[in-house]
Amino acid sequence: ASLIEHEGQASAEHWAKGVYANLAQPPQGNDTSNIEAVGAGECRISVVNTYYIGRMLGSDNPADVAAAEKTGLIFPNQAGRGTHVNISGAGVMKYAPDRENAIRFLEFLTSDWVQNAFTERNHEYTVVPGLMKKSPVPGTGAFKEDELNASALGENQAEAVRIYDRVGWQ
Repeated sequence: ASLIEHEGQASAEHWAKGVYANLAQPPQGNDTSNIEAVGAGECRISVVNTYYIGRMLGSDNPADVAAAEKTGLIFPNQAGRGTHVNISGAGVMKYAPDRENAIRFLEFLTSDWVQNAFTERNHEYTVVPGLMKKSPVPGTGAFKEDELNASALGENQAEAVRIYDRVGWQ
């Protein structure tokens, strides 16, 4: 959806065809199993959420640590628009019965303490710019984020699904 917004449908479809043509295996599993597949040499690259690498590196399971140590992270598009980032969002409904406490809760969630806890325990990046004390994933640091407004993702989501269908993704 972000590629459609940035470069148009034709470019997004060309990209999707290229990715599909280069799959080492049909898409399967989850982030952890894809990291394990890269670590085992079953494929050379996979698209995963960074926090799974952090979790595996901090795991008590030696197999998780070994698989994660055999991988590296690449933040694409650093010379251009930046890397797509997933967001976790929260808000207050217009007619919320306890609006004041809901706002206090959101303020708590964005506090230094909670944001740093997310970084340290979940290996996720903070939502508050400039707050992060250390990288959530060892060996990584700051990267250029795509500044695309999230509403564009929703606007282009249906077309993105149609593109994946046309190129053969299952």
